[in-house]
Amino acid sequence: MSNEFDMEAPTLTLDPVLDMVKTKPGVPAEKPQEAPPQMDDSILNDAERAQVAAFSNQIDLTDSAVILQYGAGTQQKMADFSQKALDNVRTQDLGEIGNLLNGVVKELRNFDDKDEEKGFFGFFKKSANKIEDMKARYDRTEVTVSKISNALEAHQVQLLKDSSMLDQMYQMNLGYFKELTMYVLAGKQKLQETENGKLKELREKAQQTGLAEDAQAANDLQGACERFEKKLHDLELTRTIAMQTAPQIRMIQSNDTMMAEKIQSTLVNTIPLWKSQMVLALGVEHSTQAAKAQRAVSDMTNELLQKNAAMLKQATVETAKESQRGIVDMETLKQTNESLITTLDEVMNIQAEGRQKRQEAEVELAKMEQDLKTKLLDVRNNTSRQA
Repeated sequence: MSNEFDMEAPTLTLDPVLDMVKTKPGVPAEKPQEAPPQMDDSILNDAERAQVAAFSNQIDLTDSAVILQYGAGTQQKMADFSQKALDNVRTQDLGEIGNLLNGVVKELRNFDDKDEEKGFFGFFKKSANKIEDMKARYDRTEVTVSKISNALEAHQVQLLKDSSMLDQMYQMNLGYFKELTMYVLAGKQKLQETENGKLKELREKAQQTGLAEDAQAANDLQGACERFEKKLHDLELTRTIAMQTAPQIRMIQSNDTMMAEKIQSTLVNTIPLWKSQMVLALGVEHSTQAAKAQRAVSDMTNELLQKNAAMLKQATVETAKESQRGIVDMETLKQTNESLITTLDEVMNIQAEGRQKRQEAEVELAKMEQDLKTKLLDVRNNTSRQA
């Protein structure tokens, strides 16, 4: 088995091997402080939680390269992992297995097909060598089914190997999920510490001194915090992808397992059962031919009598019904009247709803106009104060 899906223990780094892209940071506006949602860290053990805390202290939000590269190594590994998973799924051809199973069914059905004349007199035109014909059919079908069985056994072995490989993929994906969780937790700790500590101090200093350089320093750190927050959000999206990949791997593995079980059932149940039934069919054929002939005569006689009686009954009943039926059924008139009443009710409801929606729209438009006026006044007042 290949080791391409072997997973190492989660490690955190601020220097992944990636291309560096320099970006010019903007000056974000100050945002209100909100308590961030707590991420579930139950997947981590005590040593990993300690690693998260230690790694959080190493993060420097004033270094734009740190923000750019944060967690990028794990994201790249996730991308490579997804490509490997896709390549493995592409190599699976469950459709071919389904075609082989259908081939078994088709061959067994072809064996049961009777190329004989139908009807009462056709029964008596069967050839005397019916048993020899059945044996010839059996030999032809057995050869084809044996070839298909060999192909199914080979697919079964491959499906079992794929199932083992998917177990490795699942563990590897779980490792990426844990590693991304550690990156996000460490980043959020650092972000919260910076916003409540250094950023708060810079803002207070800028308010006290009124110096432009102090205000710019606060704005620069605020912008770095917002860029880092976006980076954490991106890592959370990648973490969600890893979380969704886990059940997908299990579903593919379940499909492989079920298909292997289906092949096993065909090989050990369906085909042997068909062979045993064929032996029984050859054994009883001689003793049933005479009984079939007599039964065919009796069945045909009874069938003719029953058909004539049924036709006579149907004709008599239909004639009586039509002679008593009116031109228009009361059920039709009743249904038409109910439909007309329902239509009028729906029209009235639609008109009432239309009036109500127009009234609500007028109120909403007035509110929107007032909100816009208020905002324009706020902008003008702010501009005046800044001037």
